Amino acid sequence: MDEQDLYKEIILDHYHHPRKSGKLSSYTHSSHIDNPFCGDTIDAYLQIKEGVVADASFEGSGCAISVASASLLFESLPGKTIAQIQHISTEDVLALLHTRQLTPARLKCALLPLEATHRALVTEK
Repeated sequence: MDEQDLYKEIILDHYHHPRKSGKLSSYTHSSHIDNPFCGDTIDAYLQIKEGVVADASFEGSGCAISVASASLLFESLPGKTIAQIQHISTEDVLALLHTRQLTPARLKCALLPLEATHRALVTEK
């Protein structure tokens, strides 16, 4: 299996079976963001205790890249500090997706969950 096939398999798996999907029953921080150009939406929910993410989830709809990126990102958040989350980069998101580059439009889709997460950090419930 080459890298492109792996990328497609991971994206499709997380798109069809998103992890950390659904609103947390108890959360301390949340945000909503959408991409008006393509219609993708993400609601981020974080349960932060003593500066560390205890749990994280999302609700969202959109293209395979957006949903898969949210699934992979939110799966990786528990146990991270606020500072660690603030330093998650574009390259980190691309690494989660197992790709090195996306078209500009697809990159916006992939980064929407990260933007929602960063907004949630400054938006307490």
